[in-house]
Amino acid sequence: MKKMKVRGKHVVLSLVCLVLGFILAFSYSLASTDESIQSKLTSGQYQKEDDLRDQLIALQEKNSMIQKELYEKQDRVVEIEQELSKEKQIYFNLAEDTEKFRMYLGKTGVKGQGLKVTLADANYKPSEENVNNYIVHEHHVFKVINELYIAGASAVAINGQRLKHNSYIVCEGPVITVDGVQFPAPFEITAIGDSEVMSAALNIVGGVKDQLVNDNIVFTEEKKQEIILEPTIGES
Repeated sequence: MKKMKVRGKHVVLSLVCLVLGFILAFSYSLASTDESIQSKLTSGQYQKEDDLRDQLIALQEKNSMIQKELYEKQDRVVEIEQELSKEKQIYFNLAEDTEKFRMYLGKTGVKGQGLKVTLADANYKPSEENVNNYIVHEHHVFKVINELYIAGASAVAINGQRLKHNSYIVCEGPVITVDGVQFPAPFEITAIGDSEVMSAALNIVGGVKDQLVNDNIVFTEEKKQEIILEPTIGES
């Protein structure tokens, strides 16, 4: 009976050892498999991170190139705008000069403030030998016109007859001929410009007005808020 009990214990112990060995072997196998899988996953992740990093670097370099190109194009746009601004100013100046020339040629109507100067013959004194000493001559008219232009007049007319760049004035007895059109005295000279400046230029001491008065010419002037001068007709 004792021998059978001992053998029974050995069998049970062997079974326990066998089960424990199987469990340990299975656990080791699972652990090895998990480590392999983890190793493979970690390696794949590293590769993916490297790929993403390379893509990011490539995108940053491309973005830097595009940004540099954008700055270059912006600089070029600024240069073009500056060139256009200069051209615009040149065209504006040309247009302004053209308008001045057209005005000078009498090809365009003008209006603005200005001055009206009237030159009239003085009363003749029978005791005087020469009646011509009491009438307005072309050189009197020329003095007024020249002074008005010097004072900044942009357009001038005599009795409504607009003066051009090649106008001529001729004295024929008691009348004056302006570009072939005769006008009797008094002669109204109208000029567009700064009336204060033109008046001051004519009234300077020893100036045009004093000279005309000394020649027995009746000199009057009137500052006008608006003077309208029509363009000349025909060839200029």
